[in-house]
Amino acid sequence: MKTIRICCGTGCLANGSAKVAEEFERLTATEDGILVECDIKRTGCNGFCENGPLVTILPDEISYYHVKVSDVKDIIDKTIINGELVEKLLYRNDKGEYVKSQDENPFYAPQMKIALRNIGKISPSHIEDYIASGGYEALKKALGMTPEEIIDEIDASGLRGRGGAGFPTGRKWRTALGYDNFPKYVACNGDEGDPGAFMDRSILEGDPHSVIEGLAICALAIGSEQGYLYIRDEYNLAVKNVKKALADAKAAGFIGDDICGSGRKLHLEVVRGGGAFVCGESTALMQSVEGKVGEPRAKYIRSVQRGLWNQPTVLNNVETLANVPYIISHGGASYASVGTEKSKGTKVFALVGKVKRTGLVEVPMGTTLRELIFDIGGGLKGDRPFKAVQTGGPSGGCIPESMLDLPVDFDTLKAYGAMMGSGGMIVMDDRSCMVDVARYYVNFLCGESCGKCTPCREGLKQMLEILTDICEGRGTMEDLDLLESLGEMMIDCSLCALGKSAPNPVLTTLKYFRDEYEAHILEHRCPAGVCKALTTFRIDPEKCRGCTSCARACPAGAISGSVKQPHSIDADICIACGSCRETCRFDAVFTEGRQA
Repeated sequence: MKTIRICCGTGCLANGSAKVAEEFERLTATEDGILVECDIKRTGCNGFCENGPLVTILPDEISYYHVKVSDVKDIIDKTIINGELVEKLLYRNDKGEYVKSQDENPFYAPQMKIALRNIGKISPSHIEDYIASGGYEALKKALGMTPEEIIDEIDASGLRGRGGAGFPTGRKWRTALGYDNFPKYVACNGDEGDPGAFMDRSILEGDPHSVIEGLAICALAIGSEQGYLYIRDEYNLAVKNVKKALADAKAAGFIGDDICGSGRKLHLEVVRGGGAFVCGESTALMQSVEGKVGEPRAKYIRSVQRGLWNQPTVLNNVETLANVPYIISHGGASYASVGTEKSKGTKVFALVGKVKRTGLVEVPMGTTLRELIFDIGGGLKGDRPFKAVQTGGPSGGCIPESMLDLPVDFDTLKAYGAMMGSGGMIVMDDRSCMVDVARYYVNFLCGESCGKCTPCREGLKQMLEILTDICEGRGTMEDLDLLESLGEMMIDCSLCALGKSAPNPVLTTLKYFRDEYEAHILEHRCPAGVCKALTTFRIDPEKCRGCTSCARACPAGAISGSVKQPHSIDADICIACGSCRETCRFDAVFTEGRQA
């Protein structure tokens, strides 16, 4: 019997995959009076979101992309019944050749999936699928181990926190085990708020039981009987799937008053996030769980000693917990055989931006930026020149082309002023203004700062004002020194990691792209043509073919010219939106500086 997997992650759902699934269910019930025997599964995110809806057919290992409702009958008639390929729905590789399976797809082929091992393969709403894939076997094994033996395996694996800090997971658990005051709590941090990041979201939506099982094993290791899954409030599908998974796990006896008949108990519940980016910080998250305002506190006393309700609490992020069942099942040494000396295992990244193949990827630690962006990502859209990649979310740093061969792990990126963070990775081309990028992230963090400490609250405001002045042509060279001193002050004096890491986008762009800041200040010119106050758009008459695409795209009606004749832009009407440049296929639109 054939199995049809339809991706019903958030990205594919937005492209209509639910209707595709309904059509498969409708047409496979009867087809010309003949029952079509197949198992239809609505899975979580396959990772290759921009090519959805994705449909995979087993055991033939056929993957179809951009599937529409109108394609379903073709797939049933040709592939399910007659074993033929629907060529137009296959993916084309870099050579233009059709590829049949995900293993042949250049986006999937280099990946190694541990945290994402089940996503795209099982139905997140059916616990039977998870159990059939080996789910909850690690929990059963852990029930026969002592807490020390569980933690020894986590230690041996070298697993470090995937939320960004990279703290050794085994050390955290062992510290909590050492405290005798009860109750103890376990918690999952699913408050993923980085722009462009959707790693934790995809795991919670597509494989919630792996997180629940990981959290249950953590509870056994430290002696906890109560836990919480703190999930970002906007993640409605994640909340829905996790709640369903918790109910199913309790009904099956994997959590509750008598875990697998062992007499051990564990109760888990979902807490919806407070709607603030700062609630992803551990102490702010715990304040929010307690029903208080999500504000961080100084960490001279760690959460493993006094966390929720001043009791020992272990908080791990979603991806960290998803790795735990694999480690207990396969052994810490097996997991540690992947990755680098100090960064073991794999890491999930959300690869987005000006890259040809965007999506969710999982690779061994130590994979280089070049391999991620050019091998898996396929290089930059339109084959434009690479400028930078921003790693680690809004508090991460911007890495230039000269550092593309850096291995991606916890320590290497930090040494160069960036951070791996939770796994967001935004690729930028030559049309990205690094001053504007820094301003964007500072503006985001300025709005998300809780305001509790002065260095973060006032430092970000001052940085934003300075960066705005530079982007609008009012900057001075003295502003650059002031930005650096403000950044150093925030790193030294801010209360929590949000404030301490907030200057990273500014400091790294100043370090690696200082020439762009100087062009804004000294030449009143934005080299990338992004900052409107410093940009004038022109059309090169030698390159213009008179195709009229720029005139049709211009929202201000600033472009004039006859068909097949060179066009021109009226600078007095132009709003410097850049639509003409994005539309032009002949690279005829260029930018000049503008006196402020």
